[in-house]
Amino acid sequence: MNSPADTPLTVPSLADAEELTCDVLVIGGGTAGTMAALTAAEHGANVLLLEKAHVRHSGALAMGMDGVNNAVIPGRAEPDDYVAEITRANDGIVDQSTVRQTATRGFAMVQRLESYGVKFEKDEHGDYAVRQVHRSGSYVLPMPEGKDVKKVLYRQLRRREMRERIRIENRVMPVRVLTAGGRAVGAAGFNTRTGRFVQVRAGAVILATGACGRLGLPASGYLYGTYENPTNAGDGYAMAYHAGAELTGIECFQINPLIKDYNGPACAYVANPFGGYQVNRHGERFVDSDYWSGQMMAEFAAEVASDRGPVYLKLSHLPEESVSALETILHSTERPTRGTFHAGRGHDYRTHDIEMHISEIGLCGGHSASGVRVDDHARTTVPRLYAAGDLACVPHNYMIGAFVFGDLAGADASQYPAYEGELPPDQLREAHELIYRPLRNPDGPPQPQVEYKLRRFVNDYVAPPKSGARLSLALEAFERMRDDIAAMGARTAHELMRCAEVTFIRDCAEMAARSSLARTESRWGLYHERLDHPARDDASWFHHLDLHKSPSGAMEFTARPVAPYLVPVDGFTPAGGTSRALGQVHAEDVATAGPREVAPVAALVGAEPERTPVAQEPATAAAAQESSARLLELVALADEEPELTALHPYLTDPVPAVRREAVAVLTETLPPGTGPALAAALRDAAAEVRAAAAASLRELVETLPPEPALRDGLTAALGEPDPVVRAAALDVLRALRLADAALFAGALADSDIAVRVEAVRALVSVDAAGELAGAALTEPSREVRVAIAKGLATVAAEPTASGTPESAGPSAGSVAAALDSLLDDPDALVRAAAYAALGATGCPAPLTARAVAALSEEAWQVRAGAATALSVADPDVAVPVLAKALADANADVRKAAVLALTRHRTTEEARAALATATTDSDADVRAYAARAL
Repeated sequence: MNSPADTPLTVPSLADAEELTCDVLVIGGGTAGTMAALTAAEHGANVLLLEKAHVRHSGALAMGMDGVNNAVIPGRAEPDDYVAEITRANDGIVDQSTVRQTATRGFAMVQRLESYGVKFEKDEHGDYAVRQVHRSGSYVLPMPEGKDVKKVLYRQLRRREMRERIRIENRVMPVRVLTAGGRAVGAAGFNTRTGRFVQVRAGAVILATGACGRLGLPASGYLYGTYENPTNAGDGYAMAYHAGAELTGIECFQINPLIKDYNGPACAYVANPFGGYQVNRHGERFVDSDYWSGQMMAEFAAEVASDRGPVYLKLSHLPEESVSALETILHSTERPTRGTFHAGRGHDYRTHDIEMHISEIGLCGGHSASGVRVDDHARTTVPRLYAAGDLACVPHNYMIGAFVFGDLAGADASQYPAYEGELPPDQLREAHELIYRPLRNPDGPPQPQVEYKLRRFVNDYVAPPKSGARLSLALEAFERMRDDIAAMGARTAHELMRCAEVTFIRDCAEMAARSSLARTESRWGLYHERLDHPARDDASWFHHLDLHKSPSGAMEFTARPVAPYLVPVDGFTPAGGTSRALGQVHAEDVATAGPREVAPVAALVGAEPERTPVAQEPATAAAAQESSARLLELVALADEEPELTALHPYLTDPVPAVRREAVAVLTETLPPGTGPALAAALRDAAAEVRAAAAASLRELVETLPPEPALRDGLTAALGEPDPVVRAAALDVLRALRLADAALFAGALADSDIAVRVEAVRALVSVDAAGELAGAALTEPSREVRVAIAKGLATVAAEPTASGTPESAGPSAGSVAAALDSLLDDPDALVRAAAYAALGATGCPAPLTARAVAALSEEAWQVRAGAATALSVADPDVAVPVLAKALADANADVRKAAVLALTRHRTTEEARAALATATTDSDADVRAYAARAL
């Protein structure tokens, strides 16, 4: 008689899908997902929470938490200091606006959790017992009773008022986010117990599925013996990618110190406040860098590999009360089997120090910087799709950051009602096929075997130290694995879940390999160590590396400049700027060990020719050979200074690589008609060609004649879907003065921030103060509002053709009103820019009072802007407060005060203040003060 396991499930009909509807769909019931659901419900949304296990004990918090790594508690740490710490730890590659959300909102989240019943250690006076573990700053808040965190959160979910708003569906595993009209509208998945197909329509979707912890293979060989929660198999990474969202920093791996053979964290940050520390076999401390940096892991790995290894967490020197306290914490939270593991070896903290080793690689935003790109409200690049927790790229976000971004996502997503249109049938069919394909081949290779093979390739070819050759071999292996994965067999719904997870792991493995291949430098210590590119290259790579799925299904990359910091950090000076499209990243040719010394033996005459495995291969090889020949022809043409007619066949070649090279030759040789030809290339079907044309136009803008054909081509390009193209077109139209305010103002409604910034610059170029002032009141992006404030200062200070300042004309009132509104902006950088603009437009008495008050704001940028505003204020009011600003803790504020006092230096009080600044500790402050005198 057959057992149930011997009788495979039948593939359910797509028409029999169970459909669920909600305003906010939360995928993942762990740390971030739980908080997202609670906040969205509190904002009035109807929430559906899907969890492939059970919310009561799912996620990384399943067994509790023994401490908070990044608590910014007032009086013990400052948000700006924390932001600077994370910036340094991540080698400068951060979006500080996201990190700052954790820094500024973390304390309120601690208090919120405490109101739920989560316990944090406090001293005898009831103050939080924050400990200093990092080299600077006190951020670690122990949780001696933190084993019940998840239970407390589940209790909140089940409160009556929450039950009315939050529907929990346990054992439902989404595999794809559904999109329509360019935005997220739901998800498709299945029940991991019954196998039933489930489709969800939603107003917004929040991904909170945790890290990709099941990427590398642990040294033990156990598939589920991972450092991270092994149920986190990269589900959200893959779903975000296939939904069209950008991911970023995927080459920056998570690698942690752990207990040898146990794969649990050694928890040195927990032991450190008690007096524990890491040592080599000689008992020497060896870690020079800070706890949260990849450089620390590089030092750790080097020590383990040297004759000074093994490495230990030293606890045997501690007094009994410390050891007992550590046992209570470490053996009851996160991994309660830890005590059993030590006891099984006959080890005790009193007599044996803990041998440590290095974890397998993984992807994690919360512990390194690999994740879905999000803004400071947890929004991804796909409208109405959000990401939070370890899935989101908010470097070193940890538990508190996961809660903060879950809260942000829930609040923002709650505004969207349920989607009422038709769910995309093609996406539903794709998800259905992904889920149930293994049932059609129940005797196929089992999931554990396929997954082991896949993750062994990850260890062999992707784990650091990396090289282009090994990463290229990885890509070949992962392509071959597509067939193995397609052949996997399953009989039960649980096996279907595991098979789907293998597809996620493969997607993440390819992302990791291609991203690592794309970044041709070493950065983040052990996280991205390239043997073939051993140096850090800030000149070329002080950028985020973003990836996304192109319309054709290829993985494409963009190098995105780091945005200007909110908090300055010595050694890093991001300038922002335009992103650089990299297109696809291809494997290197590593098929053989080198050139053959002897030609292959020819086939025997009369012998039957060997059959080619794939019928298209000869044609493909011929096409590649033809493309190579065309490229060589182009190189030769470049030396001949060809006319545009000679290049035209290459600019229209069917192979994108040839067209891209033709753009390069056109840029190099610059024949008549180059401008319109490059403008036409902005509309090429291939992103790499469009990016090359955009870069060429910007490079050549000073030499291109402003001819009508160029104007027409650039104007047409403004309708292209590629934002790189639209931004470049605006930039060139502005520089060559080929368009008017009406055209530029239309671009203020563009969906892309970079394009809108270019539109602002263009409007400034035509002195369109009224259009800029109007945009200041409606613009949602901080970056654009900053550009508007600076633009208003420029146009108001610039004389018009009649010689009269714009601010004296009819639009003077609108400029003043716009700046006044920007002074109340919630973003510090916008307020700073608005105050600085007053230094150009004038600072009448009412605004002078505001500028004086702004010198006490927390953000140094605002204080510096206020000092600039006071440079044109009544000196009787301005000079005394500027003199006090010379004692500001921030050197840039002091410099701004010196420059402002310079404009008042006809007064004796201003000159006296400037004299004191000549001995300032900052060289710029001293120099400007001396020059003023």
